[in-house]
Amino acid sequence: MADKLAKLEIGGKTFDYSVLEGSTGPDVIDIRKLYAQTGAFTFDPGFTSTAACESALTYIDGDEGVLLHRGYPIGQLAEHSSFMEVSYLLLNGELPSKDELDIFSYTISRHTMLHEQLMTFYRGFRRDAHPMAIMCGVVGALSAFYHDSTDISDPDHRTISSHRLIAKMPTIAAMAYKYSIGQPFVYPDNSLSYTGNFLRMTFGVPAEPYVVNPVVERIFILHADHEQNASTSTVRLAGSSGANPFACIAAGIACLWGPAHGGANEAALNMLREIGTPDKIPHYIERAKDKNDPFRLMGFGHRVYKNYDPRATVMQQTVREVFESLKVTDPLFETALRLEEIALSDPYFIEKKLFPNVDFYSGIILSAIGFPTTMFTALFALARTVGWVAQWNEMISDPGQKIGRPRQLYTGPTERDYIPLSNR
Repeated sequence: MADKLAKLEIGGKTFDYSVLEGSTGPDVIDIRKLYAQTGAFTFDPGFTSTAACESALTYIDGDEGVLLHRGYPIGQLAEHSSFMEVSYLLLNGELPSKDELDIFSYTISRHTMLHEQLMTFYRGFRRDAHPMAIMCGVVGALSAFYHDSTDISDPDHRTISSHRLIAKMPTIAAMAYKYSIGQPFVYPDNSLSYTGNFLRMTFGVPAEPYVVNPVVERIFILHADHEQNASTSTVRLAGSSGANPFACIAAGIACLWGPAHGGANEAALNMLREIGTPDKIPHYIERAKDKNDPFRLMGFGHRVYKNYDPRATVMQQTVREVFESLKVTDPLFETALRLEEIALSDPYFIEKKLFPNVDFYSGIILSAIGFPTTMFTALFALARTVGWVAQWNEMISDPGQKIGRPRQLYTGPTERDYIPLSNR
């Protein structure tokens, strides 16, 4: 596990630290004893150089544009797999047999209904409430209804709560949408696929058939997990305190809501709408290069990927399929293609490695299908739930897991005496 050593010199003394090697990716210097031995902390804002956990779920090589789930490339999974199969893979470590997948899909379908009392919970929100506000509240409230699966020390409880979260998230998200537009809720139809059921509950009308667009399946697969990002780290940090899984996933939803994370696809779509037509792109390209101009090209570049986002490659083709299947003509798509073409040939963007990411195209796709921009992040949360649940389960099962407790570089006042109010 640790054949190599890293030497660190502090205060004239040299300390040895083990170097841990994963199955692939960078080595990790084990500094767990750093403070005890040296009295010093490391300083890493954003944790960009810190491995906070050991995980066997997802691997990203940002320099090479690689994304693997349990070793399988995301492109292969998006092309050949289903969301339920990817969910099983993330939760169990291996691809399922047909019988295993059938049993897993059936089990998930048995948990799609919400407790009827939760329907009244929705009415407590304003009609114009953001769907993410509703999802935060409803998911957190699930712990008040399912006391039989909140003992995190019991593997059976963890399994049941995981299945419930994955199964109920489409229902919760669809009802948030229906509530916002004043339409009656559509109950689950478990004869449909996971994605098809969600689309019917979102856009269908009770007692009327609904034709399901299968392309959304691919979008869900592309968003299923993405290593130790902000929301996943939030789920793990909340879970490290022993909080119940429903509370942990609600915390992840709250973090995902931020425009720098889950809201990025909405920001990219708004940017394309601002640009409008392809002939205006050069003007906005120059604005993006101007450090004094507040305009930024949204959907380009990524905190991890320093190459082309592998999900964006799949998403670009998915855009074409959606527009062809729905017979949609949207000038924003032509603007997006032209913007990508110009940016990828511009030395400024090449030098800074500002390649299109998955958010650049996903907003266009979701808009073409009929989702309002307020639902974009809610769909992201729906798809990412299986990743959050898998990460949470992995953390709880780790015997070396500890409560998260980051340290700080303190820059405030040093100790001083209190001055009574009468003397100030």
